[in-house]
Amino acid sequence: MSDFFSAGWSVYIAVVTVASLLGCLALLIITSRARVNPKSDTGHIWDHDLRELNNPMPRWWVVLFVITIVFAFAYLLLYPGLGSAKGLLGWSSAKAYNEEQANATTQLSAVYARYAAMGASDLARDKGAMAIGERLFVNNCSGCHGSDARGGKGFPNLTDDDWLYGGSPETIVQTITHGRQGMMPPMAAAVGSPQDIDNVANHVLSLSNSPHDATAAAAGQAKFVVCAGCHGMDGKGNPAVGAPNLTDDTWLHGSGKAAIVRMIQNGKTNVMPAQEHRLAPEQIHVVGAYVWSLSHGGPAK
Repeated sequence: MSDFFSAGWSVYIAVVTVASLLGCLALLIITSRARVNPKSDTGHIWDHDLRELNNPMPRWWVVLFVITIVFAFAYLLLYPGLGSAKGLLGWSSAKAYNEEQANATTQLSAVYARYAAMGASDLARDKGAMAIGERLFVNNCSGCHGSDARGGKGFPNLTDDDWLYGGSPETIVQTITHGRQGMMPPMAAAVGSPQDIDNVANHVLSLSNSPHDATAAAAGQAKFVVCAGCHGMDGKGNPAVGAPNLTDDTWLHGSGKAAIVRMIQNGKTNVMPAQEHRLAPEQIHVVGAYVWSLSHGGPAK
């Protein structure tokens, strides 16, 4: 938003802030010098005889008011508050955040130092590492993959051996670090008529021996060539581009002919956000080993 404002806004905010404080101080001085007859009332009467008198404020209220104004001027002198002025102490929320992050990283480095040289299989047998990995997973990954890592429609199950981009420890770490963006374009125009789409859907079902129309599947095999660029002629997918294996009866976005037809017609884009700005490399190393362990016998308990 700062790109939309000129330096004049900073001056304007500073002037308004100082003027407001000086106005409060002037109001306090004026009211403190006013002579008020304590016996006079404001004309407000309740319950016939309860009158509101025009008494001056208690002195301790006045002193407290002065203290708040002095504190405000001292704060604005030391800390940011007058437009773009940084204050004498040079404090900023961004600087404080970075310092806290640096301190946390230093403390974490000591915790993760013993895990840095350990491979995924060794980490999977380490109860301490897996306890940390589980907490990191629950706090950062379970929102999509579930606390049990079994995922759901549109979110991969991390406990089986079906991997879109490969399930090696190195690939998992790369996925967590940089994220993934999978995209299947709408293929209806390339496949052809609605009948052609129906035939291709039946052919896809036949690859995993799912219930299908054998005649339609045979007719759709020739049209499947437009899908083979990503999924391969055998339908076993391509981890290099995240194209799913269509022969294993594992369906990320729903099974059955209707779901496949929708996918062919509409395509799909899925995004796994990069975690490199949320987790340190040492943390990704441990949580990556935890994810790997889920499909390799489970982590140490």
